[in-house]
Amino acid sequence: MNLSELSYSYPNELIATTRAVTTRVLYSQKNQNPIELTKNLMLERFNKNDCLVINDTKVLKRRVVSEEGFEILFTEKVAPKTWQVLFPSSRLKKNQSLKLPDNVELSLLEKGIPQTITLSKEVGEDFFESYGQMAIPPYIQKARNERSNFKEDVSWYQTKWAENPGSCAAPTASLHFNNDDLEKLKSKGVIIAPVTLHVGLGTFLPIRNLDIKNHKMHHEVVSITNESLQKIEGTKNSENKIWAMGTTATRVLESLPYDYFTKQPNGSLSGSTDLFLYPGKELNYVDVLMTNFHQPESTLLALVAAFAGTERVKQAYHWAIENKFKLFSYGDLSVWEK
Repeated sequence: MNLSELSYSYPNELIATTRAVTTRVLYSQKNQNPIELTKNLMLERFNKNDCLVINDTKVLKRRVVSEEGFEILFTEKVAPKTWQVLFPSSRLKKNQSLKLPDNVELSLLEKGIPQTITLSKEVGEDFFESYGQMAIPPYIQKARNERSNFKEDVSWYQTKWAENPGSCAAPTASLHFNNDDLEKLKSKGVIIAPVTLHVGLGTFLPIRNLDIKNHKMHHEVVSITNESLQKIEGTKNSENKIWAMGTTATRVLESLPYDYFTKQPNGSLSGSTDLFLYPGKELNYVDVLMTNFHQPESTLLALVAAFAGTERVKQAYHWAIENKFKLFSYGDLSVWEK
């Protein structure tokens, strides 16, 4: 598949720059035109004993701005003072170091994607809590014409059930929902199955190959409790539907048939996945995908197209743009039935 098949245009004013108070839902069923629903009407489409899989990861403050104005996203610690990061290292001159807050100096060890850097001293969560920001997407910064986060982003960019710290970004489909919504579904007999995927480079990095099959996803850390696994497998072997809240939950589910995870003595699964879902890849677990609108030519849009079909997705996106749905991380919700 050519990358251009995942391209589309949109007006910049549709980029959501704040978290919406009211969610608009595009609902798409196979061989039907998309329709708009309220969130409550969408929730009524769940049936008793359906299973909703949510991602309970918690976003960390991992973006730090240097005195020179470089924005550095710390993605993975590989040694006490050594990290993998993302930042515009091409602008860094040879042998140039960067000054971070708290008298920390950053030196570039290796360019590439990601970059490897070393720090003059070890930093922990206290450093990031004091000097870091949540890594809201650059297109939101650009649309706001503001590089610094709004103070509200601390709550806007975190799900209501964030529990396990480790993500660089939010599983944004979940931003539309709260614990009252989950309780409403539970009262209908819907099964809630939390899983954990820590969002990292696999979600951040763009597709750089014209033939998207050649794109290499980076690993993202996953854990699934035995209780959630039993709920998921039980639903899969029944007549009921598995609903995935977001592309991250979908990646966890669709990684289950492969040899990604290790079973622990207590029955839980842990490991990491680099599964790349794109048109032509079969999805075996998810019956309904709930997700935001995604950027053109992204791995996330490729996943939605793998689930629903490229033409169906493009037509629905065109309809959404015509009807002025808000786009991307703080934007409106799309729901896709298989």
